Amino acid sequence: MSLSYAYYPGCSGLGTSLEYDTSTRALCRSLGIELVEIPDWSCCGSTPAHAVDHLLSACLVGRNLGIADDMAEERKLDGIITPCPSCLKNLKTTQHRLADPEFHRKVELVVGRSLRADLPIKSVLQVVVEDLGIQALAKLVKEPLKGLKVVPYYGCIMVRPPQIMQFDDAENPMALDNLLAELGAEVLPFPLKTDCCGASLGTTRQDVIARLSGRILDAAEEAGADAIVTACPLCQLNLDMRQSQINKANHSGHNMPVFYYSQLAGLAAGQGETSTMLDKLCVSPRPLLAALAGHTGEGA
Repeated sequence: MSLSYAYYPGCSGLGTSLEYDTSTRALCRSLGIELVEIPDWSCCGSTPAHAVDHLLSACLVGRNLGIADDMAEERKLDGIITPCPSCLKNLKTTQHRLADPEFHRKVELVVGRSLRADLPIKSVLQVVVEDLGIQALAKLVKEPLKGLKVVPYYGCIMVRPPQIMQFDDAENPMALDNLLAELGAEVLPFPLKTDCCGASLGTTRQDVIARLSGRILDAAEEAGADAIVTACPLCQLNLDMRQSQINKANHSGHNMPVFYYSQLAGLAAGQGETSTMLDKLCVSPRPLLAALAGHTGEGA
């Protein structure tokens, strides 16, 4: 199957979550999914923009939609794809709002061009699971993640609100669970898989992050997990980079790696450091991976 998408990396993909963007591109390349980066793309407004002005927030997205529209028509692309749930939410919410003719007119007036409201917009995870099929991953797996116990953490917006995101089950999504199992990992039941980690409150309400993200880390440890696996840059940042802050605030002692699923896919496929960028994680996964390699007799 040949799949080609207009690729929207998002701001974090070129900064704080560079490892996610890099490993995502490598995964798509290995699966034969063509990513055509949207030229001159700009910020979609991320988490806070809509709280300031719904119209201007939609216009930030509308500019990118317009460029992607032209690309899709010219190159016969299958739609827009992004790895970031926050970007995905903004792109899909704006497209949903464009169904209102008056709102559509206002956005077009500000953006200065006509916009269509029916171009498919999906996450990379959705394309891999639904459009391609996770069975395709089996062909890539050279080093199964045998012995690795993980809990999948989707975050609160990957599948919500369901009428807009239109992906998986809003209460008990399984796409990430099934993908990780295909890679050979032991996927543990995780009741907090769609709970909020505190989102973008890290700089304004660290107490909220400590409470919500700390609860997720506590539950993962209680489940017996070696690591948490996520598909969201903001969730990964809160659980990984802020883990020491959470430990201090909650008097806990977590030392749990927080992977992107695309990094684990790269490991299972035998890809090197250039693609997986494991050293960019704040909580080093090296001791865990070395212990697993030693346990399976493959060497550290």
